[in-house]
Amino acid sequence: MLIIIVTFMFRRDIIIQREVIAMFEQIINVDRMEQAVSLFGSFDENIRLIEKEFGVNVISRGSEIKVVGEAENVQKGIRAVNGLLTLINRGESLSDQNVRYVIALVKEDNDGELEKMTADCICISAKGKPIKSKTLGQKKYIENIRNNTVTLGVGPAGTGKTYLAVAMAVTAFRAKEVNRIVLTRPAVEAGEKLGFLPGDLQQKVDPYLRPLYDALFDMLGAESFQKHQERGDIEVAPLAYMRGRTLDDSFIILDEAQNTTSEQMKMFLTRLGFNSKMVVTGDITQIDLPDGKKSGLKEALSILKNIEGIGITRFNEKDVVRHRLVQDIIRAYEKSEEERERKDGDRKGQGNNGKRR
Repeated sequence: MLIIIVTFMFRRDIIIQREVIAMFEQIINVDRMEQAVSLFGSFDENIRLIEKEFGVNVISRGSEIKVVGEAENVQKGIRAVNGLLTLINRGESLSDQNVRYVIALVKEDNDGELEKMTADCICISAKGKPIKSKTLGQKKYIENIRNNTVTLGVGPAGTGKTYLAVAMAVTAFRAKEVNRIVLTRPAVEAGEKLGFLPGDLQQKVDPYLRPLYDALFDMLGAESFQKHQERGDIEVAPLAYMRGRTLDDSFIILDEAQNTTSEQMKMFLTRLGFNSKMVVTGDITQIDLPDGKKSGLKEALSILKNIEGIGITRFNEKDVVRHRLVQDIIRAYEKSEEERERKDGDRKGQGNNGKRR
């Protein structure tokens, strides 16, 4: 930043100094007007975010985009604009989520990873939409699934743990790397008693498995999913159905694993057969087990961390790809939990001091 000191002499004993901050500008040329339109967004909402976060002005003049401000801020603003143009050139639609994520990467000096992150297409959905990683955490998760036999994906809601695991399963199935997909989750109510549910056993457990069905419908389409399910190529079942089985040539996903007990987790992991992959997903901050029951996922994270062939990915709130408020909500709950633990620790410390007296 260039600062010019201007000194004014009014009286012999009074000196006034003023700092005049020189403004810098840098220009980016875009190939097509469509790029500039996508970059700015509806009512210039994308550019306004960049201007607010970095304290710069962004001006569009024909095929030129000019960034004006203090030197350091201009450099960051230029990197953010280039990052968004990278997404646009990869065919990505800009949203509040990915604009904010690019800004966060620039602030952390990680924007160089952006091109690698968007280059990899996992699969194409039933509607022709390419499924790609949207954050560095998701990129690491996909690499872990590719390179390991068992992968544990742990983190808050909205980070794409289940969706990406299903995408990887469908990719392996289409490539004939596996013969079937098995998706399962424990049938545990989320903090409330639902009472009697009508229908046969399958109809009773279907509500618990709905997120898995939704992901499969998105990847395969309802008709294709139905056909594969009737053939036995795709199985969606509660965890209790897994006991006593060996799953060869399969891609197996255990969802909501934080609600497994230690015994259930061990039972599930030991179903692994030859030429199979397992993905275990869950959020250890949303455990619905009865009081006194230890989460099998929390225990597995500790027990399995140093075993070759088992990869662990931990997501955080920056990997959330839902509404921006979801990130803020997760951050607020984490802060509250840390504060509560700190207070509990202080109380225990005071209690021990009292006993020593």
